[in-house]
Amino acid sequence: PNHKSVINSTICNLNRSFGALTSGEIARYYGDEGLPEESITYNLTGVAGQSFGVFLSKGMTLRLKGVANDYVGKGMIGGKIIITPEKEGTGAGNTCLYGAIGGKLFVAGEVGERFAVRNSGAIAIVEGTGDHPCEYMTGGEVIILGNTGINFGAGMTGGVAFVYDKAHSFVDKINPELIEIRRIDTDENEKPKIYLKKRLIEYYNATGSKKAKFILDNFRSEVRHFWLVTPKDNKPPLDPNDMD
Repeated sequence: PNHKSVINSTICNLNRSFGALTSGEIARYYGDEGLPEESITYNLTGVAGQSFGVFLSKGMTLRLKGVANDYVGKGMIGGKIIITPEKEGTGAGNTCLYGAIGGKLFVAGEVGERFAVRNSGAIAIVEGTGDHPCEYMTGGEVIILGNTGINFGAGMTGGVAFVYDKAHSFVDKINPELIEIRRIDTDENEKPKIYLKKRLIEYYNATGSKKAKFILDNFRSEVRHFWLVTPKDNKPPLDPNDMD
């Protein structure tokens, strides 16, 4: 199945669980393997209802010019969700990526509370979150280019997060029980730096984020504002060769 389909449409907040039917059909015919990347692309404009991209299958890309409600990417398995709000500010609601096991979520804006709760494998980049991000996270990778709210990483036992903290307020927001934070601008942390830069380039190419562009254009000075967050008992598998 190398055929590529592109569908252009508008969406409104009455359209809930968008993508679930298509994902279900892909799963029925192709199982967990899904389809090759970007086999089916939806280019959408408007406001997405709850659970946008829920259980998303490999091979699907949802591009939304606008904003989405709660539970974006809930339980997503693969594919990509790219949200670019019309004006700066909020891009998606609460509890995005709840229980996601794979795929990528790029939001060129902020998201609500409980971001990436129980994420076990998805890769996400957003420009800010509400309270309780990365709660009970067991895997995957989260990059936050801005404010995080309080109680960061409560119950987080796996995965990794990068947090851009120019205001120097992040230290007071973490839940220190299970996680530790460290800077990545030192010489022995070359791998995380290369890794972060690659991800930000991918995110910028997908979203055109002004914030990402500024950080990339000034990477040598801006990288010192990032924290690397990992669970205390496991060191992150940050080898650039592992990047997909």
